[in-house]
Amino acid sequence: MIHQYKNNGYNIVLDVYSGAVHVTDDLCYDVIARLNGQNEEYTAQTLREPDVFEGLKKAFQGVYGEGDLRDALSDIIELTEQGQLFAKDEYECLIDEVKKRKTVIKALCLHIAHDCNLACKYCFAEEGEYHGRRALMSFEVGKKALDFLIEHSGSRRNLEVDFFGGEPLMNWQVVKDLVAYGREQEKLYDKHFRFTVTTNGVLLNDEIQEFVNREMDNVVLSLDGRKEVNDNMRPFRNGKGSYDLIVPKFQKLAESRNQERYYVRGTFTRNNLDFSEDVLHFADLGFQQMSIEPVVGPETDPYAIRKEDLPVIMEEYDKLARVMIEREKEGKGFHFFHFMIDLEGGPCVAKRLSGCGSGTEYLAVTPWGDLYPCHQFVGQEEFLMGNVDEGIKKPQIADDFRGCSVYSKEKCKSCFAKFYCSGGCMANAYNFHGTIHDTYEIGCEMQRKRVECAIMMKAALS
Repeated sequence: MIHQYKNNGYNIVLDVYSGAVHVTDDLCYDVIARLNGQNEEYTAQTLREPDVFEGLKKAFQGVYGEGDLRDALSDIIELTEQGQLFAKDEYECLIDEVKKRKTVIKALCLHIAHDCNLACKYCFAEEGEYHGRRALMSFEVGKKALDFLIEHSGSRRNLEVDFFGGEPLMNWQVVKDLVAYGREQEKLYDKHFRFTVTTNGVLLNDEIQEFVNREMDNVVLSLDGRKEVNDNMRPFRNGKGSYDLIVPKFQKLAESRNQERYYVRGTFTRNNLDFSEDVLHFADLGFQQMSIEPVVGPETDPYAIRKEDLPVIMEEYDKLARVMIEREKEGKGFHFFHFMIDLEGGPCVAKRLSGCGSGTEYLAVTPWGDLYPCHQFVGQEEFLMGNVDEGIKKPQIADDFRGCSVYSKEKCKSCFAKFYCSGGCMANAYNFHGTIHDTYEIGCEMQRKRVECAIMMKAALS
């Protein structure tokens, strides 16, 4: 499978199954497009057959000379021999092995607080309630969750725990107690916990910052961008905006972490389709690690992104990529999560095929100890897998998630970006189609564009 596109003056050819990326001149770009359009299963040997070159001569008569065409075809044959063009799909045959993997849990999302001190309009967690009741996780429940993680982590040494909400800082003492408990268990079981906290920053202070910098491997800071954008969607319950209170705290924290091991994470909606301005606003505030995610919601929501918004969104990603290239060359670069792509290594095969590991390697834990495939399924009783007291009671849910891959989703099979998004978010698929074995189409369109921009940026900055 080959994907070709032009972006910012570059002719880019992506060979999907090898992962090879080629930046070509117009001649090679057009020849590859011609060959790819024939729907043939090419090999180096079949490309050497005389009728292939004769077909190219006829197709490009009066456009490219015979010698140039022969040189281009020779280069294409060489790349094909090296497995970098017209590569065969060597992944689908591995699906059965991926499905057979034993469930080894490596990460928990601890819902430390089903409560929040903001009233964000797009919050999927209903201001922290998650279709249920307000509650704070007790130390005893959190302790059992960490014990459960250790018990089901097999030989994995590095374990991940995200303190999530609602707003985790509303239950700060329990966060600290659980980190202390986790550090004790590390010595007993030869494990290492990587702790993360996601916070809106309202309660952030010097004591919390000092603890976070000592104990947390990563911090996610929730902010939506420009003051007017943030305060429209992320107000306090009395309607007052949160920007002025939060931004100085976040700037201080980012600096105290040497601009590393954190993300400023925002959400864009129909209200700010010019979201590239919010990303650049983050950069101008001094942040160097950031992400702005598209809101996900039904079309009945006034802020939800709709199909007709996509052309504007695509241009925003292109614009952002161009500005980021300029700033990088000026020594003012920053990282935007969705444009960070590894063309040489990347995730392991299992991750490329099946994604984040929700329901199998990653689980969410409610304040009262119930287990769900991930934080976005919390409160949906059909996905209640068990609890920290009794363990997994419905292994069939894990089996279904384990079988979810880019090959179980019909829309993924012909998509060039499938190994970069691994089939997309299963919760989004379920919420829009009633099954995890589908895709959220608007999200797919944006993901494809982000991959294209990320690869173009690699070409521009290499």
